[in-house]
Amino acid sequence: MNIHAGNMSAGVNNMQPPLLEVRDLTVEFATRRGTVQAVKQVDLTLAKGETLGIVGESGSGKSVTSYAVMRILDRAGRIAEGTISFGGVDIGTASEGQVRALRGREMSMIFQNPRAALNPIRKVGKQIEDVLIEHVQAQPGDAKEKAIEVLKAVRIARPEERYHAYPFELSGGMCQRIVIALALACRPQLLIADEPTTGLDVTTQKAVMDLVVELTRERNMSTILITHDLGLAAAYCDRVMVMEKGKVVETANAEAVFRAPQHAYTRKLMRATPRKGVTLRDLLPEDAAPAAPAPTAPVEGAGTPLLIVENLVKEYPRQTPTSGMAGLFGIKGAAADPFRAVDGISFSVARGESLGLVGESGCGKSTTSMMLMRLVDPTSGRIVFKGEELSAIPAKRFAGSKWRSRIQLVFQDPTDSLNPRYTAARAIADPLMQMGSGLSGKALRAKVEELAGLVGLPVHLLDRFPHQLSGGQKARVGIARAIAPDPDLVILDEPTAALDVSVQAVVLNLLQDLKQRLGMSYIFVSHDLEVVRMLCDRVIVMRTGRIVEEGATEAIMAAPKAEYTRELLASIPHPPI
Repeated sequence: MNIHAGNMSAGVNNMQPPLLEVRDLTVEFATRRGTVQAVKQVDLTLAKGETLGIVGESGSGKSVTSYAVMRILDRAGRIAEGTISFGGVDIGTASEGQVRALRGREMSMIFQNPRAALNPIRKVGKQIEDVLIEHVQAQPGDAKEKAIEVLKAVRIARPEERYHAYPFELSGGMCQRIVIALALACRPQLLIADEPTTGLDVTTQKAVMDLVVELTRERNMSTILITHDLGLAAAYCDRVMVMEKGKVVETANAEAVFRAPQHAYTRKLMRATPRKGVTLRDLLPEDAAPAAPAPTAPVEGAGTPLLIVENLVKEYPRQTPTSGMAGLFGIKGAAADPFRAVDGISFSVARGESLGLVGESGCGKSTTSMMLMRLVDPTSGRIVFKGEELSAIPAKRFAGSKWRSRIQLVFQDPTDSLNPRYTAARAIADPLMQMGSGLSGKALRAKVEELAGLVGLPVHLLDRFPHQLSGGQKARVGIARAIAPDPDLVILDEPTAALDVSVQAVVLNLLQDLKQRLGMSYIFVSHDLEVVRMLCDRVIVMRTGRIVEEGATEAIMAAPKAEYTRELLASIPHPPI
């Protein structure tokens, strides 16, 4: 068993009654088309000090099971059958007051979408204070100090400064850490972590999970880890429960599940997990039809620089925080030294090349992407694209530039990046309509259907809205929208971070095929170094706004020169396959 899981199970005593016991749990949802069973006859036990991993694809019932345990199902959902016992309390029959007293103090949850879990108009430090005061873990006089300590515990850089930040001022990874801080603030007996490390870089992921290990050991705390990252489940769980379509298909010791999976669905998940020694094609299911090699488009000037970045710098002004009456009257604090998010980086991207951009949250990857997309202006430096200095064009005027269509972006969150009022067809058509393609009516629809075919999106889904599509289908819409104006360069910002491993395998193969078919260049921004290894020709490693290492992907993965790169590679959890 992995050393992490061994630490987490150190306090397990099989003679004690389980902390959590679920029997024959069935959860139903009332929909317009009738009743849907999201969870069917699920049995689950969790001992004190034990960590249980629940793995499976989207829609398998993982999150619904945890919502039932916390009794936070929405109005349409109900527990149709079964019992849930937590510490001797029957959760199903307990009053709302009893369950509310348990939530946060005795059992807590890390939600999958950190931005939705945070109050957008309240400073994150105050939100942590609210939790501490509500559960009598702090008094108003010392709540701020304790909130800052909680931020330090989850490795937030400059916690005194972040205390005053609003969620929209923080990166996705930072918001995820704030949500983890909220869940751990009261040190509960049961922690349910629903995809807790989605959006986190591997070093922060390891730090956060090691923190959970530490708290588990200290307080004999139990954990349910819901994840689609099989490496994470293998590294940190004592037992693993595999769910498919609302049912449990396999439960066993973590090492046994990964070394000798019994169920075909478990084997499918294992095969789709990126790991050393496999190619993108190897990730696809065994029964998938062998894909015909994508026709390779001739790349004009292949190998010559398409994009050249020289001494790129981005600074943001900072002010010391205000308090008391000064803040009420709009008096600003004294000016502080500017924060340098990107610090003098230089690199190039060749025509037809895939370049990986990796590093931990806050290293400047996303800021660099926004400057390359010309969504924000650099403080200094040059961005030269196809011989034209794009940095000379102000960001506010770039949308009307002829260069806008030549550089496109695939966003990290496929849901938030789509207009909820647009159908898939309208979303894909939007850049064609905005950038003067001259297409309309049947010609426009034909082009949209052609793009849908390129990304493997069934035509009958084009008239659906985002909420009617799965995560993988929305990712395909985002990719189709990006390639619609036939760009030379596509920037992919964590395009598969929130996808199941089997869907991720399909999307990664799709991206590789599109690159060969259309002759595009990629800048692939990612936390997942295994994905970068399979998709990218070269890789750049960033830290605190600077480039610490750059070179051929295979060379850097095999023999990294920078200590920081070695730390990143050592932090990757690998399932024992």
